[in-house]
Amino acid sequence: MSCEPQLRDQRNDSHRDVAIHISGLSKTYALEAPTGTRLKRMLSPAQSGSAYSHTALSDFDLDIFRGETVGIVGRNGSGKSTLLSLVCGTLRKSAGELEVNGHIAPLLTLGAGFDPEFTGRENALMNAAIIGLKKAEIRESLDSIIEFAGIGDFFDQKIKTYSSGMYARLAFSVAIHAQPEILVIDEILSVGDDAFTRKCHARLAELKESGSTILFVSHSAQLVIDLCDRAVLLEGGSRLLTARPKEVIEYYHKLIYSSPENRATLITEIQEFEKSGSFHHPPTEKATETGGAPRKSGRFDPELKSESRSEYEQLGAVIRNPRVLNASGEQVNVLNRGGEYTYTYEVSFSEDAYGVQFGMMIKTATGVEISGQVSHPDEERIEKVPGHHTLRVGFSFRAKLSAGTYFMNAGVMGIRQGEIMYLHRVLDATTFRVEVIERDQLTGRVDLSVNSPWTQEQTVG
Repeated sequence: MSCEPQLRDQRNDSHRDVAIHISGLSKTYALEAPTGTRLKRMLSPAQSGSAYSHTALSDFDLDIFRGETVGIVGRNGSGKSTLLSLVCGTLRKSAGELEVNGHIAPLLTLGAGFDPEFTGRENALMNAAIIGLKKAEIRESLDSIIEFAGIGDFFDQKIKTYSSGMYARLAFSVAIHAQPEILVIDEILSVGDDAFTRKCHARLAELKESGSTILFVSHSAQLVIDLCDRAVLLEGGSRLLTARPKEVIEYYHKLIYSSPENRATLITEIQEFEKSGSFHHPPTEKATETGGAPRKSGRFDPELKSESRSEYEQLGAVIRNPRVLNASGEQVNVLNRGGEYTYTYEVSFSEDAYGVQFGMMIKTATGVEISGQVSHPDEERIEKVPGHHTLRVGFSFRAKLSAGTYFMNAGVMGIRQGEIMYLHRVLDATTFRVEVIERDQLTGRVDLSVNSPWTQEQTVG
């Protein structure tokens, strides 16, 4: 039995709009039994057979249509890579139907199919042939492949000398020049620098516009929202949700930050939404008694916490209790777009500090800095803060950000031995999430709009 997915008959008109058909797909791995158990089986034929297994994907259903872009998200170990490997034919299914209609260009394991003893040029030629380019097409595309990869003289060096970023550049460049009908990507775009990643995203958008079907795994919520027509949430090898990207990302974020004891309840909620099609938003806040728009106050989710917090050495100061408050002084971490909030923390000084200045920074989940503030201009720093004093700092901001999770830094600077330096700094001190809104018109990260967009008919002549 071949492990290649079955190819649909393109003459069958009833299936011509489906690029990938998946029904009841499962993958189970046989595992080695513990040493003591294996010995018992050898001594007792009645216990023979494999009772140890792991189901990486279970009863998965999905139809992906021609020209559609679908993103797969889920926690580590949820079955994302297994699904893509089955679609590409590098794994054999255990059960179910998997039918592919079109030529696939896979970008799975970094450097898969590359020979470390070959040069970048030799590997590019070999891989281009493997994924379906003809010799004439390879010759025509080679200069473009070299230019897009942007690895310079390393193109003619053995790839065993390459960094992971160079691998990614070469692999992606070869794959996209095959003009694939179906492009399958497994998080390979997370390797490499920002400039190359941006170029890859632009190229994916071009492929999408040209009608290619794209299936990819990504931990980047914004990339899924920006590129995808639909998204799929996996958990424990099962498909929990297939819906609009923003709805899926909202539940994905909740799942990431849920505590183990509350996870089962959340999974049930997601399954109910999958059946009913009604997205579960938190209760809408009521308007004030005098009328007008609802107060944008946000809410507090105790399970949403920063797990990546790190801090600098304390040099006579320590930052405590960083948090976000709404206009009523309530602590919140789930914010409404456009709402006004205050980021605050206390700083305790164990010794005299001079030339003091406080700061904050808002970042995306991938570390991109969105916006920051300092408490005083450089020429107006606090001249002296006596030791054993505590100051509270507050930075007001309006949450005009796209839906997603963000992190906040906190810092206090001072002058020591004639140099400006951090007396204490906390990275990812706290986190907050901006809620998804219905009929959202925002693209990108920041909402710069003042009023709603408008159009006006122009009279010609």
